[in-house]
Amino acid sequence: MFLGHLSLIAFGAWAVHPVVGYVSQPRDQEGTCQKTTVAILGAGISGISAAQTLSKASVDDFLILEYRDRIGGRAWHENFGQDKDGNPYVVEMGANWVQGLGNPGGPENPIWTLAKEFGLQTTYSNYSNVSTYNQDGYKDYSHLLDECDEAYDIANQAAGKILVENLQDQTAKAGLALAGWKPKSHDMEAQAVDWWTWDFEASFTPLESSLVFGMASDNLTSNQFSDHDNFVTDQRGFNTIIKGMASKFLTEDDPRLLLNTKVTNITYGPEGVTVYSSDGNCVQAAYAICTFSLGVLQNDVVTFTPELPEWKKTAIQMFTMGTYTKIFLQFNETFWPTDTQYFLYADPATRGYYPLFQSLSMDGFHPGSNIIFVTVTDELAQRAERQSDEETKQEIMEVLRKMFPDVDVPEPTAFLYPRWNTEPWSYGSYSNWPMGTTLEMHENLRANTDRLWFSGEATSPSYFGFLHGAWFEGRDAGRRIAGLLNGCKEGNSTTCVPRKHYEVLHGTSPLADYSSVNGWEVSSFYDSNDD
Repeated sequence: MFLGHLSLIAFGAWAVHPVVGYVSQPRDQEGTCQKTTVAILGAGISGISAAQTLSKASVDDFLILEYRDRIGGRAWHENFGQDKDGNPYVVEMGANWVQGLGNPGGPENPIWTLAKEFGLQTTYSNYSNVSTYNQDGYKDYSHLLDECDEAYDIANQAAGKILVENLQDQTAKAGLALAGWKPKSHDMEAQAVDWWTWDFEASFTPLESSLVFGMASDNLTSNQFSDHDNFVTDQRGFNTIIKGMASKFLTEDDPRLLLNTKVTNITYGPEGVTVYSSDGNCVQAAYAICTFSLGVLQNDVVTFTPELPEWKKTAIQMFTMGTYTKIFLQFNETFWPTDTQYFLYADPATRGYYPLFQSLSMDGFHPGSNIIFVTVTDELAQRAERQSDEETKQEIMEVLRKMFPDVDVPEPTAFLYPRWNTEPWSYGSYSNWPMGTTLEMHENLRANTDRLWFSGEATSPSYFGFLHGAWFEGRDAGRRIAGLLNGCKEGNSTTCVPRKHYEVLHGTSPLADYSSVNGWEVSSFYDSNDD
């Protein structure tokens, strides 16, 4: 490990230079244990946001431990295919949109602020520019899109009423049905529209999602900021903004950034936190911020000593980690309409079967690239990730040839997609809020255990599933820990106290309601006269 001169609590100034690149450094020793004030576990946007917040509060004694050889977390890109000069394109494996930009004079999404600051190239996503298809080719069922949108608006208002009046939650499917949208199981065109309206954002079906909080997360983003989303096309990658954030407080080859560090155990208590890694080294800290994904926490990748309390373990398992997989194809020609962004496909047998293609071979994206990608979610995404590239490619080609029966669709020249469910640093794409899971339960997911704090998109009650949710959560954790370390100088109570949690969660019906009057025919004895 790096053995810089770091006292347990030292808030000295740190020289700042632009970061050219983050590269893994060799470790001179094994079995050493560094001391620091704050250990930040994960160098995604939440971890970097937390570190930047600490730095701004003059808490410069921290260490960032990152599993991978790069920062950025689930803002992750790869080279793909090539242009006419033989240079590869950059495509995003994970986060790809800046969602809810902001209106002039109003609040602005911090991700959009960062995008502008670092000159991130983006293009407006025009969701109304969508053509509809089925197994026989082009089929105009856009009237179903209109019907679903109308019901969505009604369900949206109902969700707001439930939230404000603290009424019982519903599944998104039930809420949409009550609003008039009831796609029949055999109506595959309606099912495709249902996927486009809900799954495309949530990565789960309406049946698996909370109406109240699914709507709230979208509304807080679109209403507080704006309903405009921009697709990131920057050939430096989306994580350019995260690297840009880091460059303000980390130097090149900064010893406070420990890449290729696999955390295996976190030992925590009221006196501090010790973080152990697979190389036998450890970090002792006064505080730690765990930014691991919900998928990592659910899969017991890291052990905790002592075990996390029951209220925390329950919260971790109550929420769900979605799979959102983009599959990229490049061809030697653009055989699809060049003026259309989205192509919605209704498979005759299976809902969500390679349902949505997006063209990158058009103005504002990568014109002339002949690149298109298809998005799959949830079980169909997991299925594709279990298959070989060749199996998945042939299935997609069959779909494309059904969609464009009058075209001689060629074989792709390049093909690429991630396996989110087997990535040991993620185990999924982003979180989802299931129906019936309360805000109290989410506060338990978010709450600290002694001096071990938690952060990331999953811990954001307002913006779970969004990149800006992770940014806000990192900032909040950094502010609170800085407040505790600095003696709460600002006098702001939110920076001086732990996050709230609930030891016991109660149901929505009192015990007295469980009686025969309400149909609860449960008894400890058997009466033969009932025969």
